[in-house]
Amino acid sequence: MRLNLQRRHSERCAGGHPAYSRSYESDERRRACKQCFCPIYAGGTLSGVFRRKNTECNDWEEARIVADTWERTGSWNGELVPVAAAKLEQHQSEGAHPKITIQFATDAYLSNRAGREIKQSTYKKYKTFVKQLRDFADTKGYVMMEQLQQITDMDEFYARWKDGVRAKGKKLERLNGFFNFCVKRKWILENPAQHLEPPVGAGSAANKTPFTDAEIQAMYAASRKLGIVKWKSGAREGEWSGEEVVTFMMLEIYTGLRIGDAGSFDMDRLKGNECFLQMHKTDKPLFTWLPDELIHRLWELAEQRGARPFMTPGGSTRMETVADLWRRKLNKVWALCGKWEERPHPHRFRHTFVRILLQNGVSPADVAELIGDTEEMVRKHYARWVPERQERLTRILQQALTAKVAPPRLVSIAGKRGRP
Repeated sequence: MRLNLQRRHSERCAGGHPAYSRSYESDERRRACKQCFCPIYAGGTLSGVFRRKNTECNDWEEARIVADTWERTGSWNGELVPVAAAKLEQHQSEGAHPKITIQFATDAYLSNRAGREIKQSTYKKYKTFVKQLRDFADTKGYVMMEQLQQITDMDEFYARWKDGVRAKGKKLERLNGFFNFCVKRKWILENPAQHLEPPVGAGSAANKTPFTDAEIQAMYAASRKLGIVKWKSGAREGEWSGEEVVTFMMLEIYTGLRIGDAGSFDMDRLKGNECFLQMHKTDKPLFTWLPDELIHRLWELAEQRGARPFMTPGGSTRMETVADLWRRKLNKVWALCGKWEERPHPHRFRHTFVRILLQNGVSPADVAELIGDTEEMVRKHYARWVPERQERLTRILQQALTAKVAPPRLVSIAGKRGRP
């Protein structure tokens, strides 16, 4: 049975097509159709199994090559010919080499990332990386992908990065991912960045710095100093209070929600003192418990603001915009707190949630479930707050350092003040 091909558009479609809509090759032949690089899926039945599978191509000709291979093998999981192998052989037999522009390749790469339905914050990092690569290519006067295959160019591009150690390591992963993406599609012969090494310490665990109890109380006090804050944007105006910020911080501390999720918090999540959470990493539903004071504050604020009490009435509902507005409010509070030993940022509330649980005897496995992560990650990043770890290390030290033969006792020296 011949497989049908259709392009499935993402929320960030470069052609502006509606999210999750579909188009066919015949649709794109129309003059008014806007071009994009969203992935093409093959759908149909092979060996009695119906599926719609991503060909990982955005070119109809290449997608048909992949679909034809699946049809010949009669399996969705057979040994497949590389995406553009047949097309490349044709070019080579004619003495030609596929010419791909940097603009086309980077657009296709971004569309491929968007097709994976990754988080918006992660997608923005890919966009930043692509912009930096394009800017570098512009300074060198490069237009085609084959011009980026010089290893010395990648050394120069890598040397220009001003990121921290871990951020630099992550960006190097994206650089290698981009070139491997191009190699698989036969747009370049090999990955010119494969010999670059991450900086020392890039793979080490980042230190997590929760807020201390004293810092939490200082933030509560600073929020109350703000009082009522009025704002105006064009024809719209309104106000918010420091008490709203206190409620917001309490929600983050008691749930471990990220700032975007807390800012778009919906009262439908509450059932008595239980709060429904959807863990993004594990995609598991979970209920957590909130104290009476926070429940009272949330419902009081909801009576004024509606079902989403932390959103500006009539304002943007985009999670990124809501998160940015709350960062500005929190920055006002942090500025009133004076000098900080460790720079405050919203994610420290999440670390605080973990710190409080561990210090009160909650097991790392249960904490991992509550934040939607793995126990290994909790032990790796929050080890200093795991009581059982310190108890175990203390026992090991006691056993190892208790000598069977005691050393000679120190004798005080006559004429010296004090005793050893």
